[in-house]
Amino acid sequence: MALRACGFIVFRRLASCIPPPDNIEYLLLQTSYGKHHWTPPKGHVDPGEDDLTTALRETKEEAGLGAEHLQVIEDFVQELHYEVQGRPKEVLYWLAELRDPGTAVTLSDEHQDYRWARLEEACNLAQYKDLQDTLRAAQRHLQAQQDKQ
Repeated sequence: MALRACGFIVFRRLASCIPPPDNIEYLLLQTSYGKHHWTPPKGHVDPGEDDLTTALRETKEEAGLGAEHLQVIEDFVQELHYEVQGRPKEVLYWLAELRDPGTAVTLSDEHQDYRWARLEEACNLAQYKDLQDTLRAAQRHLQAQQDKQ
């Protein structure tokens, strides 16, 4: 049975003169363990917990951002599949906008640093192709929404 984790690709829109999509930054957290890789906030599903509740709980625990800080983009979810130490793992990521771009991030002891990054920098930090693809899919989704307005 695969380990299951859920989280959010949290983004904010800069209120500057930068036109979309360059006004979008993604939140990545750097782990304080292992190879200190960068990922969006995510974590394992607790028994009896639904996936979206897990994503909200983990984002609050790892970044200090609760449901009151986030606007969940309902029509975007990505599922990643990979192996960790020989065991299958699946991760679901939803997309969520930070309501107030100035809201402070508060890290748990699981992470040593965080960064708001535009798409290409976020992909460089992310390192894993499936996570890079997910970030790019999020950007395409946001661009398509912008184009409809």
